[in-house]
Amino acid sequence: MNPETLQQHLQAMWLDYLQLNPQARLIHGLFRSRNPELVNDHIALRTFDLPEVDLNHLARPFQLAGYDFAGEYHFPDKHLYARHLQHPDRQLPKIFISQLITAELGAVNNALVHKLISQIPASVRAGEGFCYSGRHWELSWREYQQLLAESEYAAWVAAFGFRPNHFTLFVNALQSHTSIAAVNTFLTSRGVQLNTAGGAIKGSPEVGLEQSSTLASRVPVTFSDGIHHIPGCYYEFASRFPLADGELYQGFVTDSANQIFHSTDSRQGR
Repeated sequence: MNPETLQQHLQAMWLDYLQLNPQARLIHGLFRSRNPELVNDHIALRTFDLPEVDLNHLARPFQLAGYDFAGEYHFPDKHLYARHLQHPDRQLPKIFISQLITAELGAVNNALVHKLISQIPASVRAGEGFCYSGRHWELSWREYQQLLAESEYAAWVAAFGFRPNHFTLFVNALQSHTSIAAVNTFLTSRGVQLNTAGGAIKGSPEVGLEQSSTLASRVPVTFSDGIHHIPGCYYEFASRFPLADGELYQGFVTDSANQIFHSTDSRQGR
């Protein structure tokens, strides 16, 4: 994938994301009108650990575009494993890919996930744009609820398929707001609901990263037996701090990311 094609894919991912988070266009516009440039810190993708669709599969097109794996993260309470990729060009967003450890699901939900993934055509899985190709299976409201009772993450992927879960505004690059706290105050003054799990601000300068995020807006999703409104995508904000060598921390903080996952929780703030 050449640089021009990569930019086309990143733009396609952004447009797909806006469909599931219409609030993001408003928020982006608020900051765009106050800053000459907005920088995207990272894009997050969700998947299952089955080899046909695991994080290595989703990472491959980015690796061909010059990205390399940089860090790995474990979330045992959510049965998740994640890695992030970054490009030598720091203006390009990092890619954070998490995957559900399906073997740790109950037998019924484990079988359901395998059934869903088996329906994806091999030609679709092989496409460069697979990570924003959406859902490739029928899913009933009962099946969604069944997954949700055990894993909000599994239910989200089953409902939405393969697409960006969130984009992230890099606060360091803003001229209008110089801290996560200022960004949060700005957003809440305009009626934006934030994810308060673990506090509105996750992390600290001491760990090299502060993050906050909106709550995912509910969007209509077509199930095999009707349309229901469920949490879609959210917008994240990240502020990075220098390490002892003076370079900004480029990784992620597991405890903070664990709380960020709650941004799509169907129960938070509802």
